[in-house]
Amino acid sequence: MCTVVHTSGSVPRHAAAKMLVGADGIIICGTIGGGSVESRVAEQARQALADGQARLVKYHLANPAAGDPGVCGGEVDVFIDPLLSSPILVIFGAGHVGRALVHLAKWIGFRVVLTDDRAEQCSQAACPGADQYLPAAPHDAVSKLHIDASTYIALVMRGSPFDIEVLPLLLHTPAAYIGVIGSQRRWITTSQALRDGGVNEADLARVHAPIGLEIGAETPEEIALSIMAEIIKLRRQS
Repeated sequence: MCTVVHTSGSVPRHAAAKMLVGADGIIICGTIGGGSVESRVAEQARQALADGQARLVKYHLANPAAGDPGVCGGEVDVFIDPLLSSPILVIFGAGHVGRALVHLAKWIGFRVVLTDDRAEQCSQAACPGADQYLPAAPHDAVSKLHIDASTYIALVMRGSPFDIEVLPLLLHTPAAYIGVIGSQRRWITTSQALRDGGVNEADLARVHAPIGLEIGAETPEEIALSIMAEIIKLRRQS
């Protein structure tokens, strides 16, 4: 939603004018005045939907030769608010921690997707409460997921080889959070294998490992609590 919040001088539309833009940058309805300023705001809206961040953009409409989007002579401020759906938690691994995460994340208000290569464990009967069950190998699951800036990913699988298989794929997505369960030693082994496979340090720095806030968690439920606490902390600080 793009809303004109302040104007001065001569402008095509005034405060409270609104325009709704889709994720592809196409204007769905409304207008803030047309022309170049509108197309620039639409592009900013597309970016806001991609990264999940609201923004205030300011334009002078005076000198197109200097890059201004118009010649009216005024100024316009537009607030761009990405209207995002509920955040999504994708859980790789339907073991004890994965099942506890499904319950807790759903209770908090996340849309929950559970995936595991063991079909008998990745089901409503075995783990009730998820919005979507995706029984598949980790690399196949990634290709079936829509991952955007409101997607949080918890890798709570049963071994480093699974992490090594799927992380290079996940690191190419705009996911807001990628966490990996396991000890510090396990992550050292995993991260070195990823480096050897060509993953760069900037991408590895995106990974939260060991996953979750350090609260001395031991039980699956406590570990799930530490993971969701870390996700909420990151989400509220962004």
